[in-house]
Amino acid sequence: MRFTVGLKLKGKAEHTAVEAEDALIAALKVKAKHPDARIMYVRPQNRRGDARHPVHGLNEDRAPGSASEPV
Repeated sequence: MRFTVGLKLKGKAEHTAVEAEDALIAALKVKAKHPDARIMYVRPQNRRGDARHPVHGLNEDRAPGSASEPV
């Protein structure tokens, strides 16, 4: 199973995809690769490759953070 691991490294937020049996093993693999990183989250990777909020899908005339959904 693939997991997305969010981490903070040198003041920058990053994420990486890891193949692992469960979330704890995924976090430990990333921590072993980057010992000074802080693990922020681990979640199963989705089918879109974890592109949860694609920029090209946003409507320009909508204000950022508005609660209205595009029609």
